[in-house]
Amino acid sequence: MRDYHISKHNSFYAVGLSYKKADAEVRGKFSLDVPAIDHILGKAKEIGIDGLLAISTCNRTELYGFAQHPYQLIKLLCDETHGTVEEFQEVAYVYKNHDAISHMFKVGTGLDSQILGDFEIISQIKQGFYRAKKHDMANPFLERLCNSVIQASKRIKNETELSSGATSVAFASVKYILDNVTDISKKNILLFGTGKIGRNTCENLVKHSNNSHITLINRTREKAEDIAGKFQLNVKDYGDLQTEIRKADILVVATGAQLPTVSKALIYPKKPLLVLDLSVPKNVSDDVKELDNVTLVHLDQLSQITDETLAKRKEYVPKAEAIIEKVKKDFLKWLETRKFAPVINALKDKLNTMKTEEIDFQTKKIEGFDQMQAEIISDRIIQKITKQFANHLKSNEVDTDDSLELIQKVFQLELHSK
Repeated sequence: MRDYHISKHNSFYAVGLSYKKADAEVRGKFSLDVPAIDHILGKAKEIGIDGLLAISTCNRTELYGFAQHPYQLIKLLCDETHGTVEEFQEVAYVYKNHDAISHMFKVGTGLDSQILGDFEIISQIKQGFYRAKKHDMANPFLERLCNSVIQASKRIKNETELSSGATSVAFASVKYILDNVTDISKKNILLFGTGKIGRNTCENLVKHSNNSHITLINRTREKAEDIAGKFQLNVKDYGDLQTEIRKADILVVATGAQLPTVSKALIYPKKPLLVLDLSVPKNVSDDVKELDNVTLVHLDQLSQITDETLAKRKEYVPKAEAIIEKVKKDFLKWLETRKFAPVINALKDKLNTMKTEEIDFQTKKIEGFDQMQAEIISDRIIQKITKQFANHLKSNEVDTDDSLELIQKVFQLELHSK
């Protein structure tokens, strides 16, 4: 495989950490909320980084961008989070150029998800790209790459059953409840936090538990009311959290807070309480485990639930990989074409200058010279010559860099674009 140089001085890197080597506590230290992502993009622009995308989910935090050295990106991440460079390096991965491109395809299509085929990540990539564009940090390379990953993701969803069956963190949490709690329809369930995982959990709970004793609490009451309205559920104020926890048999915490929001002091363990923490960073203090009658289960434990659905999904991985290869090949072809576009454009300019000079000369020299016909013929010849050069550069048999250098030398071209 040929090495794709993105530019002479900078390489394209993916730096990050995920559930594979970093537990929830470590991931929590490096998680980024929207203001933090905006701050990183602003700082990256200040130090002259051309193109940067940041994504942060409960399973991973990653930066994709151009740098002379990956440490520039690692430092941006560590300066904005609670983790140190040393902690990051213990669990991190760094991919460069072609490997970084391949990694984004794998992540964006659910092949690298904690639960295989969980496509939640693609909306994070879209959101990350939107933020990069807002800060003028989405160059044409990143735009084309993100669109290609989105295209591969759509095709895998439509052409395979990689995401068939209800398997996601939200479903895994409900499955855990159904498997471990008897008489679920009679239990009081409290859902604290109505982000994406919270909403999905709520929907799955209503669908599978046949339970009308579900209460929602969110810092912003309107958000909870929106969801509750769909399913005819109860909504309580954030100030009622402690009272409602004491009434609950099951507490599901899915907030996006950066620090724990449920502490030992909030819980009055006179009866059994099952607590599911679906947040990263953790939103339930570890010391809650010390309480009698309380069972605390975190997202990472839930994600290990494997059933027939997942076994079935694995069968579709080869087909998904074949789709990725096809879409990736098209992207790399575009990238290679983009690499020699400035030279082809400069060659076209040079030939057009020659044409203009020659037509001017012949108009003065030959009486009745048909300038319009000469223009038509010359333009067609220039088009054919540049097409020949472009086809030559696209060929797998040639060394593109050597050929580009030779064309520039022969025609004494001046390149104006990157």
